[in-house]
Amino acid sequence: MKLKSNNLYYHIAYWILVIIVLTLVFGLSWGDNMSAFYFITMLLPIVLGTSYFFNYFLVPNFFLRKRYLRFALYTVYTLIASLYLETLVLLFSFIYIANFGYDRMSPHATDLLLMGVILYLLVFIGSFLLMILQIREKQEQILKLEEENAKMKTGFLEITSNRKTVKIPYDQIIFIESLSDYVKVNTLNDHYVCKEKISSISSRLPELFLRIHRSFIVNKDQVRSFSYNEVDLANISLNIGRSYKKEVMAALKDAGSKNENS
Repeated sequence: MKLKSNNLYYHIAYWILVIIVLTLVFGLSWGDNMSAFYFITMLLPIVLGTSYFFNYFLVPNFFLRKRYLRFALYTVYTLIASLYLETLVLLFSFIYIANFGYDRMSPHATDLLLMGVILYLLVFIGSFLLMILQIREKQEQILKLEEENAKMKTGFLEITSNRKTVKIPYDQIIFIESLSDYVKVNTLNDHYVCKEKISSISSRLPELFLRIHRSFIVNKDQVRSFSYNEVDLANISLNIGRSYKKEVMAALKDAGSKNENS
């Protein structure tokens, strides 16, 4: 499974790591891991709010849109508000953990500056990692678009059928069927058989085509209707493979909405 910036497991794993690191760091300083854990869980909502507000609101709405002045201004406001809330939580948390005896606490436990530095360092590390993931995803999207454009520029599928090289225009293809080690390309007026795996054919096709079954690839423009179990083409209905259902439903609904908007 590829790691993505919106991957829930990535976020959960990162914040669990943050809790563990902070618990160990301050638990070692205080000599009490449990008190450190209680304290961190009290403070974590502010850190989470700051991190996600910065990454998912300020960055996409201002930084990526080149509104740098507003981005800087709102970032400062966010940090001020976050630090203010953090200070309040720090004070009340320390007092609570010390059984309301702030004067009896260890001097190391009242080092608010160290706690703030470590917390925001972890926030910015998380933001940096998230930005790297987003950049990688954008690069993958650009590469995919370039590959898609290259495929669409050819405008046809080239195969060898009956010892002849045949160029079949994409818009003439209705569906492609796997016949073990052979593939049958069904077009509006004819069909062609070539000795090739359907997976190999699929890798050479643009996004106009959709794999709906281990044995079938359809031209989305040729789909007349569809249900959860099958796709209806001109004169045939094809079953949707169990492992393909979710992807097929999403792709066909997306294609339908694009056609309505165009």
